[in-house]
Amino acid sequence: MIAAMYTAMVLGMAELSSALPTAGGGYTFARRALGPWGGFATGTAILIEYAIAPAAIATFIGAYVESLGLFGITDGWWVYLAAYVIFVGVHLMGVGEALKVMFVITAVALVGLVVFAVAAVPLFDAANLTDIPPTDAAGASPFLPYGYLGIWAAVPFAIWFFLAIEGVPLGAEEARDPAKDVPRGIIAAMVVLLVTGALVLVLATGAIGASALSESGNPLVEALGTGTMATVVNYIGLAGLIASFFSIIYAYSRQTFALSRAGYLPRVLSLTNGRKAPALALIVPGVIGFLLSLTGQGAVLLNTAVFGAALSYVLMMVSHIVLRRREPDMPRPYRTPGGVATTGFALVVAVISVIATFLVDSVAALCALGAFALFMAYFALYSRHHLVAAAPDEEFAALAAAEDELR
Repeated sequence: MIAAMYTAMVLGMAELSSALPTAGGGYTFARRALGPWGGFATGTAILIEYAIAPAAIATFIGAYVESLGLFGITDGWWVYLAAYVIFVGVHLMGVGEALKVMFVITAVALVGLVVFAVAAVPLFDAANLTDIPPTDAAGASPFLPYGYLGIWAAVPFAIWFFLAIEGVPLGAEEARDPAKDVPRGIIAAMVVLLVTGALVLVLATGAIGASALSESGNPLVEALGTGTMATVVNYIGLAGLIASFFSIIYAYSRQTFALSRAGYLPRVLSLTNGRKAPALALIVPGVIGFLLSLTGQGAVLLNTAVFGAALSYVLMMVSHIVLRRREPDMPRPYRTPGGVATTGFALVVAVISVIATFLVDSVAALCALGAFALFMAYFALYSRHHLVAAAPDEEFAALAAAEDELR
């Protein structure tokens, strides 16, 4: 269900990114469709997701490093600090250098998933997929041991398979031909995630069993047991976590930069260094993320990030539907197959996902909601009175308003 939602959402975002190719991504789309309040709400939800997701990933990186016994590290916070310092530092060197490093790390991680799949196939047993004993929950069965509520409880973790793919449009201003490259990039990325996500879900569970895997903090390695192949996958799995961590740092810096440039956040956050990297947009969310990672609560941070993500998906899909209805003649180099029916489906599942985060971890969801409310209060009391008319997103909106008046 979540894979289908993301596929539909990505097709909608491909259209929006081809029509509005700026560094604001989802915020830009919502700004055009829903006005300043909707734009800032969407950008804030995305920023909550992107600022907190690296903190969760940092805790997972720490667990991997400890399990490997690297450098004799037994206390994860040193790893969290090193991860933020090193990879924020690489981004400060400039986008060209950062994207080259990101590409190499991601390629290594993808090779690791292929190695894992090859090693896991001989261990696969279909009976392991449903080896959790059914509970007495409503609708429980061998296939759904926790019943109908178990489906809801799984939603935030299913989202983690695909989280942050919606960040691809944030690279629009650094693409050679954004109207074509960004839609191609996000659709290609989704195809890769669908294939690798399905392989991991099915093969890891089939190799060790759903029951054993549900307690694992290092699932790919435990699925393979001991031996050389498991050790290789462990190291490459670490590369996968680093790839996610590194790419989301890029995404949060661009979202912060775009909101700051337009005046929604303090203008100082959009200042760039000599390498044209938004320095404070990289450092400030990084410091916040590091401090959050010190809690060591990876699962709580994960759910907090998922709440922000799901809320942003609701707003972005509403934006696609509104723009299709309100501005049918807007130039769209790419058009979503199925139109509003496609994004309407994604909208319904996204709403379900928002509700699911409260069912799984109400504390995490309420924390995210509280942070969201504080951002909106800041906008209501201050920043909406200090927007920058010359910012690309505000210019898009002004042009659209002028065209409406002419019509």
